[in-house]
Amino acid sequence: MADSIFRKLRDGGEEGELSPALTIEETVASPFGLDLSGYLLAKLSSSILAGKSKSQGLVLITFSRSPSFYIQFLKQKGIVVSSNSKWIRIFDCYTDPLGWIDQSSTDSSEGSSLIKIHKCVSDLKKLFSSIIEAGKELVGDGKTRFSVAIDSVNELLRHSSMSLVSGLLTDLRSHGQISSIFWSLNTDLHQEKVTNALEYISTMKANLEPLYALESLFSVHQDFGKGRFHVRFKLRKGRVRVMSEEYQVDQSGINFSPISSADSVVATTKSLLPKVHFNLQLSEKERVEKEKVVLPFEHQDNGKSIDIYDGRRSLVDGKIEATSLYSKELQTDMVSSGKGGEIIYFRDSDDENPDSDEDPDDDLDI
Repeated sequence: MADSIFRKLRDGGEEGELSPALTIEETVASPFGLDLSGYLLAKLSSSILAGKSKSQGLVLITFSRSPSFYIQFLKQKGIVVSSNSKWIRIFDCYTDPLGWIDQSSTDSSEGSSLIKIHKCVSDLKKLFSSIIEAGKELVGDGKTRFSVAIDSVNELLRHSSMSLVSGLLTDLRSHGQISSIFWSLNTDLHQEKVTNALEYISTMKANLEPLYALESLFSVHQDFGKGRFHVRFKLRKGRVRVMSEEYQVDQSGINFSPISSADSVVATTKSLLPKVHFNLQLSEKERVEKEKVVLPFEHQDNGKSIDIYDGRRSLVDGKIEATSLYSKELQTDMVSSGKGGEIIYFRDSDDENPDSDEDPDDDLDI
């Protein structure tokens, strides 16, 4: 499933469409959004170098970790980043996000010719133009595309309003030379409306969920790096596809494995439930009791013949009792002291075929 996300980012969007966008959501109980970002970053970089991606360059914007961390991380994955690398540019928004440090005093590091320190991250218009300029340095001004990776938008939301940040991401998605874009977000740090706004912009949402509740984590340290990974894809015709699998984080990185079919159905159903203050799921006892209930339109299947009343008497009964019943009912109605009457139906002709052979509610039969 993580590979499905990677293929969407690698293949990009069709010409004239907005670029695929991924939001990676983490929480305090499952703080592995940057691990997933690194996983996608390494795979996307490999495909660009191998010429298997629609994008031929990558612009990385770092907020949560230093550029040297990502350079070392890519080296561990077998991807060498040097001053001669012409497929990647790194915007350093980690070292001096507010412009307090003198640029001349900034220490140079390996690959520093690829790194551009961006000061004053609150100026999102300047950040947008800088990203586009860096991408054009990699692929030129033609139709060749490049990808954009933002390790975290938490710091962006700290210095700018939600509307400005969502506007920046929308502008990046709609740019003709950007093939795909992804970012991570800690949902515990922001209001629900912020999360909803970023999900609205995205075509994919990846959610990391722990195996245990937060209060149980302290007693199960060995399972802290394990959890469920849910992905929601927005399809072109408005449909939504949800997939789930398990993840495990260790020293080598984040790894994914499929989950059993039963657990997958439960996890998918749980992820689709709306966030409400009452329980929409049935317990096992409630589910058993529900199955015992026989609805009125169900055939009872108790061995007896099924008699369906069609509002009329049968032809045989009608021939024998029609006249006597009619006169008797008339007398009863006349004698009764205004307590009401009874409507009796008679067939217009004895040749009329009864329509009781078919159940008009047969389509409701379970």
